[in-house]
Amino acid sequence: GPSIHGRRSVLPYSLFSSGVWCAQALEMFVGKVPFLEALNGSTVVLPCSYSSCIGIENLYFNWQFNDNGTMKKVCESTIKSEGVEPNVKIFRERVEFVGKNNNVSILLWNITFDDGGQYTCFGRNPKEKDRNHSAIFSLIVVDKLREVDNTLTIIIASAVGGAIALLMGFMLLKNFSLYVLSKLEKKNISHWIDNTEHGLSGSKADSKPTPKKK
Repeated sequence: GPSIHGRRSVLPYSLFSSGVWCAQALEMFVGKVPFLEALNGSTVVLPCSYSSCIGIENLYFNWQFNDNGTMKKVCESTIKSEGVEPNVKIFRERVEFVGKNNNVSILLWNITFDDGGQYTCFGRNPKEKDRNHSAIFSLIVVDKLREVDNTLTIIIASAVGGAIALLMGFMLLKNFSLYVLSKLEKKNISHWIDNTEHGLSGSKADSKPTPKKK
């Protein structure tokens, strides 16, 4: 009957409770990249969401900041059930709760160097016999953001030396420029033909490739 079938279908979930399949355990998740490098004075979002196969009931969550080994509460609340907006208590300046649905993210306004460090997003679900889980997100506050280097150039440069890397970079740029110019020339020639067909005189300026707009 359907009850046996139902029992069978539960088996894989309990066998693979490591999270490969949908585990029944509560999980707090801060994203695939659990850190952020942000500029002093900027506003940042610290992401966190929860998931639970069997759902939540009075899920307690909080954010804590590791202040030189002392865990200080940033905010806390209880979510009665899915979709119910929690009433969040905030214990730290310049913090705003921006979570919705299964998201419990917070916003830090006008960050300072003192805000840099580890933030822990913690959750406890009474519906799962008080099963709890936490995830750590690191905030790195900097004076100025490092310029993003071209990874390909770095790889080439470290492998074959700077001169060849520059040459290869130049070749790539040259090929790309020629490609753009050929596209523009085709476009202008057809434009010039259109104009002459419509009785307009195509000037020499028309057939020159126009500079690429940035």
